[in-house]
Amino acid sequence: MNLRDLKYLLALKEHKNFSKAAKASFVSQPAMSMQIKKLEEELGVQLIERDKKQILLTEVGSRIALKAKSLINEADFIKEIAKTYQNPFAGEIKIGAIPTLAPYLFPKILPNLSRQFKELKVFLIEDKTNILLDKIVNGQVDCGFLALPIDNIDLNKELIFEDKFYLAVHKTNKLFKKKITTQFDLLDQDLLLLEEGHCLRNQALAVCSLKGINENQDFRATSLETLRQMIENGNGITIMPEIAINIKSKNTRYIPYGKPQHFRKIVFVYRKTSAREKLFTEIKKISKNTNYYS
Repeated sequence: MNLRDLKYLLALKEHKNFSKAAKASFVSQPAMSMQIKKLEEELGVQLIERDKKQILLTEVGSRIALKAKSLINEADFIKEIAKTYQNPFAGEIKIGAIPTLAPYLFPKILPNLSRQFKELKVFLIEDKTNILLDKIVNGQVDCGFLALPIDNIDLNKELIFEDKFYLAVHKTNKLFKKKITTQFDLLDQDLLLLEEGHCLRNQALAVCSLKGINENQDFRATSLETLRQMIENGNGITIMPEIAINIKSKNTRYIPYGKPQHFRKIVFVYRKTSAREKLFTEIKKISKNTNYYS
């Protein structure tokens, strides 16, 4: 039994198909099938159920796959430790960010990272909060930029900046000329928000919590840019973070929301057990010294 065969088992669990799993593992389908058969013979149990439509792991196969994932993560961690001691600022790193941050944050910090760490290959990952947190915890992503709250004691979380909230309104809206807006200004307005799964949606609902405020139940945006275009064309109002409003418009105005102004806290997150502390310290410095609002 070796790690390669265990990786094949995990690939089958994910893809449920020999052809797709083999392609993802950069191996031929017959070679993968043979290795899985050998693994079954060595362990003395059936790991997968085979039929023409799909591949399913047996109960014992699922239990072994779970343990295999842990072993592979530990093996990758050993390699990470070795690379770090060779050169902590070289190799590969996967940096994640939530969708309401990634399009505005990554273009700002990536040039600085590339300039300072010429031997570092950076992969950028964009995903929703829960998915991204799982990937960081499981070692699929090294670190990430997310918004508080984050309830996980296994992760280090360091504040990078506070991102203020603004109310985005169309020029035809009665709120267009206000200098500051509050919850009471949202009464009887058509409030547009992001779809379920975005932490910014939950934050917006929290700061807008007041009876009489009506969220548009017929529309849920997939991105801030979709929300922006809806407001730009005179459809409702929305809460927009400052990092996303560096766009001039004759039709839309962004008015400070709340008194004192509400904001979200953006943090840099990584596993406490990671061996890349030196690199993360430098990334934090770069992130804190970056101007995201110019």
